[in-house]
Order: sequence, then structure tokens, then C-alpha cells
Amino acid sequence: TTPLADEVWGAMEPWLREYFHNPSSTHQGGKRARAALEEARGIVAEWWGAREDEVIFTSGGTEAVNALLAGWDSVACEGYFLTSEVEHSAVLRSGQRMQRGMICCGVDSLGTLRKEEFAAKLKGAAFASVMAANNETGVILDWRGAAEMAHSQGVPFFCDAVQAVGKIPLEVGSSAVDAMAISAHKFHGPKGSGALYVRRGCQFVPMLYGGGQEMGRRSGTENVAAIVGLAAAVKLSAKKLATGAMDDVATIRDAFEAAVIRGIEGVVRNGDIASRLPNTSHLSFAGCEAAGLLILLDDMGVACSAGSACMAGKQKPSHVQMAMGLSEAQAKSSLRVSFSTINTMSEAQGAAMAVIRAVKKLRSVQGSGVGPVVIYTP
Repeated sequence: TTPLADEVWGAMEPWLREYFHNPSSTHQGGKRARAALEEARGIVAEWWGAREDEVIFTSGGTEAVNALLAGWDSVACEGYFLTSEVEHSAVLRSGQRMQRGMICCGVDSLGTLRKEEFAAKLKGAAFASVMAANNETGVILDWRGAAEMAHSQGVPFFCDAVQAVGKIPLEVGSSAVDAMAISAHKFHGPKGSGALYVRRGCQFVPMLYGGGQEMGRRSGTENVAAIVGLAAAVKLSAKKLATGAMDDVATIRDAFEAAVIRGIEGVVRNGDIASRLPNTSHLSFAGCEAAGLLILLDDMGVACSAGSACMAGKQKPSHVQMAMGLSEAQAKSSLRVSFSTINTMSEAQGAAMAVIRAVKKLRSVQGSGVGPVVIYTP
């Protein structure tokens, strides 16, 4: 999750205060809201390399994922739902509810898709899904290649790009992707605003029924301010990618990792460090449970997570890390630290020093013979 950019708030504010009207209304206020909504749709469509009627606005990534997969499940031919073992819980739990069944393709120790296995399993699939980048490790999966493989077998293909949006290019027009989901809060837009791309001619059944908004595909009064904010975030992220701002983020991330590795032993960088999002660092610390580190780091003013923030508070080790072959102890000793364009090198160095102090403190307590550190969860 990222803070709202000033440019995004500036675009949104008039639609929260002055231009509050329902975009389905026929009076002047409604027409103004409708025009703003459709302008936003055009911005998102152009960024995606898509047609305007292929863009559906949603309340976020989870709704977009559920709507798309539930719709395909209701109309697809016989066969199972094929996805990867490291998908976000929105995809995996949607698949678990399907009567048709779900089969997962494995990943290797770097967190990258086992392509030969994926190709073989496509033969019995009704539709398939592979994420653009993992929400824990930041590893970029070959979603374009997976889409091409699915396309060659006549299998509809969906890509959850929520974690990747704003960090890498996601143009779909020239790809074999049939559907893709994004969420604004991942790239300095507002929470509660997302978009779903569905290729023209691809079957889609609405999950929500009512007034027939979004061309009959997502009923409910559109949140114009949030949609305008999403479009503003899209424009801002495109500019940042074009000017190399994400390369600067990667430099800050790499400096953070280098400082941590210099400062303490037993640090492992998880995932494919040659193919990952520029903002994400995923580290394991031998002899330390991440639950204890999070508490110490929070007291030091460093906000990070163990695994996915969406699954925070769960006691099970990360399904992503277990799929990569990490032991349960390794999975429970892992932290995810994320950076953005608003972070500085000084902040990264300060965070690294805090991690070093926290790890040393926790190791000294856990190795003191006084017994394990118990984290109480009510």
C-alpha cells in the first residue's frame, strides 16, 4: 500500500466536494460526472493499450479477481482452473470454491513458474491465471509467456497485476492476455479503486446486478472521485516509469540490502533477484522469527511485513515461501520490505540499521538460554 500522491488528491478533491453528482443522472451535474468517468476510462485504456469498452472499474483488486474468475467459472467449458502455487489468496480462494476444481503449477526455488509443467497442465484446463509479480517476494513471473502458451491451446488467460502495477510495463494490447486486474492503492492512488481489463469478445458474466452500470458488467453507482484518482495515478506512474524513477527505487532497495548483509550474518535474499520488482526486498534471517522482528522494528519506526500484508496475523508459514522449497523455519524468519519513489537513500540506510539492531537483539535473547520468545496473539 502506498500513500496518496499530491497530484492524485488534487485530481480527486473536486469530485468529492463540488462535483458529487451521480454519473447516471441526466442533469448537468450528472453529465459532468459522466464525462469525468469516461475521460478516466480513456486514460486507463490508453495506458493499457486497450479499447475503452474493455475497461471495467471496480472497488479494487479483490473484486476484480473474484468477478472475472466467477464469471469464467460459470460459462467455461469442461476442465479445471489452472493457476500457480504462489498466487494471491484472492485467486487461490476463488479457485478453491469452484466445483470444477483447481490445479496449481509449481514454481522453482527462485519463485519462477515451471513452464514445462504449466504447458502440460494447460491441456486439461478450461481457463488459467498467472500473476504478473508476486506480492511477497516481488519476483516477476513470465505472464506474457504463460499467456502465449494458454493462447496456443485456446485457453482463456487472466493475469493478476495488482502487485506489479506502477512498477513495470503492463501493456496488454499486443499480448495474449484476455483479462487483467489492477488496484490503485498499489501505485499512489486511493484505496477502494481498481480496474479490470477484459478483452473484447471474451466471455464475461457480471458478479453484481442492479442498475447496469459499467456497460452492464458491474452494477452500482460509480465512485467518480476514486476512478478519477486511479486515472491520475496511472498517468503519474507512466511518467515515473518513462523517466527512470523506478530504477532509482531499485538503487535504494539494493543499498538497503547491501547494508543489511554487511551488518549481520545469516541473511538470505529470497526469490529471483535478477527478475523482481524494483521496490521489493524479501529477506530471511537465520535464528530469528519474523514475528518478533516486526514488533522490534515497529517500535523503531520501520513498517514492514512477514509475508503478505493481506495475511498478517495468520500463524501459518507463507504458502509462497513453502512453494519455493523453504523450510518452515526459513519461511517464519522472512521479512518483506518495500520502497517507493517517495523514499530516500537516507531512509533506506536508517531502515537497514534498524533491521541490523533488531536481528542482533532478537538473536541475543533467543540464544541466551532463557527460553523462546513468545509472541502473544489474542
